[in-house]
Amino acid sequence: MKNQSWLSLQFFAIFFTWGIFIPYWTAWLVESKDFSISAASTVIAVGMIARSFSSFFVFPKLSQTVSLGRLSRWLVLVSGVALLMFLPMDSFGMVLGCMVLFSLVYPMLLPMVESMAAVMMKEDGIDYGRSRSWGSIGYTTALLAVGFLTSIFTEGAVIYLLFGGIVVILLSSLAKLPQSMSGTRGQEKLSYRRLLKSRKFVWAMVIVVLIQGAHASYYNYGVLYLKELDVSAVYIGVILNVAVLSEILFFVFSDRMLKGKSISVMFMIAAGAAVTRWTLLFLFPSTPVFIFTQLFHSLTFGLTHYAFMRLIYEELESKDIPAAQGVYTSLGMGLSTAVLTFIGGFLYDISPGAAFMGMAVVVAPCVVLGGWMYWKYDRGVEGVFSYK
Repeated sequence: MKNQSWLSLQFFAIFFTWGIFIPYWTAWLVESKDFSISAASTVIAVGMIARSFSSFFVFPKLSQTVSLGRLSRWLVLVSGVALLMFLPMDSFGMVLGCMVLFSLVYPMLLPMVESMAAVMMKEDGIDYGRSRSWGSIGYTTALLAVGFLTSIFTEGAVIYLLFGGIVVILLSSLAKLPQSMSGTRGQEKLSYRRLLKSRKFVWAMVIVVLIQGAHASYYNYGVLYLKELDVSAVYIGVILNVAVLSEILFFVFSDRMLKGKSISVMFMIAAGAAVTRWTLLFLFPSTPVFIFTQLFHSLTFGLTHYAFMRLIYEELESKDIPAAQGVYTSLGMGLSTAVLTFIGGFLYDISPGAAFMGMAVVVAPCVVLGGWMYWKYDRGVEGVFSYK
């Protein structure tokens, strides 16, 4: 198997399982384990905290001492065993323990495959975009597959489909590894102290943490919300794919559309879109409105992500970028989502729409913060994209 094809298969298989786990795991806990929304939210949030810890601390240490190829096989194997442990467990405490174990291992597959891609870009000359696009295809395929299968077998099919995806990852990792995947890689010690010297970076992180974290209700309760609207399981996967497709289209045209635009303006637009998106779901609980708001994902997630990537390349030195990426992954995509999952779960118990309105309230200050950043840093600046 060619190196490019090998990496593309890894991306497809890993993101296929991610497309099952992220949107459907809360629904599986509620319907297969008979958990309340708040209990399921607690399990998910604790898992996110464990995931943040392992991605931030454990994976970098492991990847320094174990080759990525060998590490991938062990991570997938342990993930499969941890997943099967959910089946006989019914008590809250036992399921919570399984969730912590699973979340310490399984989410490390994402930074692992991205690290594989970075190494293979440098040593094997692979095209990152070509292989990464197969990750998006895998995610959208999973949404459609789960929607179809749960319409036949109910939510109980989710864990079996997820396990099947993990088996596929394991089988693909057993294929002959590219030579670049056989060696260990040293890493320069990351310094987070230098990041605090950039006030612009600190304010941007506050905005990113709030906007990205506010996707918690959507990620964890979107499927349940659509079920409240009496949407068939078959169509739920199709509807969720609208957000993914809008995100893909955004990234295809982002450089062309946003050339010369200031980062603070991007943050203001993203925050305004987030307030609008979550408020609409609160005010108008209907399927057409939900589908319409799916298009906002290109702004609430895509534009926020793009603006932050622009900022770290423009504002930071190259040696500080890995530390910035670590902070972004741990806080912006992990801990903030975990905290807001707790909050969203309690609000969902009151009313499904309240869980989304709560997210709108959380994001609202980001509009003001973005305006303050523009006044402080970007007035009169053309916002030319430059690299340090």
